[in-house]
Amino acid sequence: MKLFQRLLVAPAALGLLAPLAANAAEVNMNDLSQFSGKTALRAPSNVQFSDVVPGDWAYTALQNLSESYGCVDNAYTQSLKNGQALTRYEAAALINACLDSGLSADAQGLTPEATRLTNEFGSEMAILKGRVDGLEYKLNELSAGQFSSTTKLKGHVSFNTLALSGVDDNTDAEIDDALHMTYRAKYDLYTSFTGQDQLYTRIVTGNGSNSWSEDTSHGLHLSDSSSNGNAVKVDKIWYQFPVGDFTVWAGPLVENYYMLASSPSIYKPMLKQFALGGNAATYGSSTSGGFGVAWTQPVEDRSQPRFAVSTNYVSKGSADSTKGFATQEAIGKWLSKVEYGSPRWQVSLAVAKHFCNTNDSTNRRSGTSGTYECYEWASYYGTDAGHKTTGNSTAYALRAYWKPEETGMVPEIQLGYDWVNVDEAHGVALATGDTEAAAAWMTGFTWKDALIDGNRLALAFGQPQRATEIVGGGTADAAEDAFTWELYYDYKVTDGITVTPAIFGATDRLNGASNDADDFFGGILQTTFKF
Repeated sequence: MKLFQRLLVAPAALGLLAPLAANAAEVNMNDLSQFSGKTALRAPSNVQFSDVVPGDWAYTALQNLSESYGCVDNAYTQSLKNGQALTRYEAAALINACLDSGLSADAQGLTPEATRLTNEFGSEMAILKGRVDGLEYKLNELSAGQFSSTTKLKGHVSFNTLALSGVDDNTDAEIDDALHMTYRAKYDLYTSFTGQDQLYTRIVTGNGSNSWSEDTSHGLHLSDSSSNGNAVKVDKIWYQFPVGDFTVWAGPLVENYYMLASSPSIYKPMLKQFALGGNAATYGSSTSGGFGVAWTQPVEDRSQPRFAVSTNYVSKGSADSTKGFATQEAIGKWLSKVEYGSPRWQVSLAVAKHFCNTNDSTNRRSGTSGTYECYEWASYYGTDAGHKTTGNSTAYALRAYWKPEETGMVPEIQLGYDWVNVDEAHGVALATGDTEAAAAWMTGFTWKDALIDGNRLALAFGQPQRATEIVGGGTADAAEDAFTWELYYDYKVTDGITVTPAIFGATDRLNGASNDADDFFGGILQTTFKF
């Protein structure tokens, strides 16, 4: 069956997913936070009138009540002290709070003035009390089923129906992969012990190991894919906490780009090669042990621009007692980022230092006598020559993004440009034919609320990291004209279910092979469940 026929058949498979949807009781978390403390009750936001003003008997009675019954200091007692008017619901909330902290409204001993207040505002008091009781009941139901009062769980499950057409660059044989389906299930656990710190644990499973959805060489690796072979494992775990205006991270399973003051990109990719504004050498990471710190300039108005600086280090030998951190035996990455911007826009510059090890057992210096190993940090977004580094390297990344004030015809824009310089490692010079410099770029557009509110249309394209300088001169990267792209549409079925049809393609993607051996076109139908 040809590719387009498969893509036409693929939506029918979505119908099989319908029985999996389940209704769940919802708890309005805004209400929970708004009414969790009876001494901090707020009036409904749609109440705009002020009925109790200074000079009214009720205003004076509320002031007396506040003083007589030892009401807990809150926004309403402050309003009374400052002579500000109150709505009837605000007055009722204050009476409820005062009586709950002192005498019950049904008990004996209320002053005539307090009794008059309860009679005057009885309806509003009953409405607020009923709302609190209902929310407390819901909270008790929720608490009965939770496993920890300090931990929150978020789930993300993806079903991927996949098809690909192209030519194998090694055999020149036509690729006409069968229509197939994979899944990934991801469970994020957020634990806080102080209300400001966070222990993050990510548990993942999936079955993409026999699918091209795990192919990094051609940039086909999906953002929502896992090669765990249905095994459940912890693949991320770290702890972060604030120290003044700084945030500190440390953990045995973390990647560099998680330890930043903010993300360098607002583009949500379908293919992992377009993550982080271009997943080339600068931001390309590997999960290992590491630590980092970030400083964010404090500003009174969060919508205003501010500076932020981040720096972190990850070692691929962190769990090995013979390698550890910052040794010659460990492959390491030190990433630093300086940014300036607001929630609507940002510009940033990042620098990454990559260190090779002195591991005699693995030699990635093809055809040379070097005895060290260098990690290929740009494997998601690089050509065959561009992502292979045979020495210590320094990579740079410029990023910029912008969001319009309103969603609609004008899209969000993401720009990225990377370049990397490769040096000798451990006294071994680069050999003739080795890549000495490489570069990459990416552009992404996102139209939020496209066609229907809550949906999203996105387009990304660019050139993966390709060699720009070869030691000894010679032929430049055979894939110097490499180009790749993706286009998708998020259709939000419900708050928890999204269906995403996508297409993608590339030319001269890996090594610029002739006879269209590096060209391909594919389609994805992804169904995502969030809970």
